[in-house]
Amino acid sequence: MNKIKCLIASILIGFSTCSFAALPSAIGEAPLPSLAPILDKATPAVVNIATKNSIQERENPLLRDPFFRRFFRIPNQPRKRSSQSLGSGVIIDAAKGYIITNHHVINKADEITVTLRDGRDFTAKVVGSDPESDVAVIQISAKNLVHLKIANSDRLRVGDFVVAIGNPFGLGQTVTSGIVSALGRTGLGIEGYEDFIQTDASINPGNSGGALINLRGELVGINTAIIAPSGGNVGIGFAIPSNMAISLKNQIVKFGEVNRGQLGITVQDLTKELSQAFKLPRKSGVVISQVQAGSSAEKAGLLAGDIVLTINGRTVKSSANLRNILGLLSVGDTAKLTTLRNGKSRTASLKISKKVIASVKGNRVHKKLTGAKLSNLTTQDKQGFAKSGIKVTDIKTNSTAWIAGVRKGDIITMANRIRVKTLIDLINVTKGQKPLLLNIQRGNSAFFLLIR
Repeated sequence: MNKIKCLIASILIGFSTCSFAALPSAIGEAPLPSLAPILDKATPAVVNIATKNSIQERENPLLRDPFFRRFFRIPNQPRKRSSQSLGSGVIIDAAKGYIITNHHVINKADEITVTLRDGRDFTAKVVGSDPESDVAVIQISAKNLVHLKIANSDRLRVGDFVVAIGNPFGLGQTVTSGIVSALGRTGLGIEGYEDFIQTDASINPGNSGGALINLRGELVGINTAIIAPSGGNVGIGFAIPSNMAISLKNQIVKFGEVNRGQLGITVQDLTKELSQAFKLPRKSGVVISQVQAGSSAEKAGLLAGDIVLTINGRTVKSSANLRNILGLLSVGDTAKLTTLRNGKSRTASLKISKKVIASVKGNRVHKKLTGAKLSNLTTQDKQGFAKSGIKVTDIKTNSTAWIAGVRKGDIITMANRIRVKTLIDLINVTKGQKPLLLNIQRGNSAFFLLIR
């Protein structure tokens, strides 16, 4: 009744004062608008996913004793219990049976059962998964499947009507409607790569992996998370944009995983204070704070202090936004960057290269280096006396490495008489070696340090 009163009031005063999401009211004798025709086409492409996995139960330490096990006739096999969970998925390739869902829906599952809208059940296999974005692809062998048409999620606007389809609380396929509340949500700590669509369409446990569609019945997002203390819906739900999900799906199908690379730059948000320090007209964006030695960025001539404006034509608004854009590119792809330096715009094309270890704790290299933190040299480091080597960026006082004579700022140029240029070199040279002979450059001097 309240909704009807609100709609009548809106017609009388000429604009809407209603706080709920609703379609335009009918005019005259025209039929009332309905989502049913859209849902008739879309719901067959949304599936229910049930998983089973075995969990080893924790035992009392006393029961690990062979005497007690024999005395109480406890079998030697570890006790396990079966666990079940429910989620949703979206068919995005009817011919090949590919289904997109969330990584957390199928993670560690021993058995995955997919139930279609028409009641058919199929056992699915995992094609690949990406924990950092919470996207997974599974596959079933079935005929007469229906897949959703993919919309360009970059064209979404706040206020667009959307519909969430999924399997909340294991009740069976359910539909809820709402609007896009916000776009580009990041920094929530839900996933490693975040660029969420926020919606007030009811999303509850079990909706994970389901479809968020527009009023054309096209996929605009994959439902993934809710924010609610009780685990229920409070009008704040999040979905992975379809462009991001499909890009990741293509990599997973091709490689079995997301084959992410790097440019070799460290960035930070351009604050108002930094903008004033760099004397820039811009008050937001991303500034390069470090360029890794030998990286694609260094070869392309990028420098610390450059402002990143766009990547492949997409405007870079924040460091999180830049990370998400790069996260969709795989090794070997080309990234075209537009940057600003000293008030002048410049363009550089870089190849996405494999990730390298940029820094590591000393104990991962050698136990005698415990307490030290090591990193590859940066471009700024190379401007000094050392042209190659590994830098000690930090060290704990009285640690094993500190007692051996290693100090913060030292640059290791040789290990066991072999020149080392990267952390990978150092790890390979010192592997299995007990005594460690290092050639260290400290300031203007250099010396050998034998660590037994």
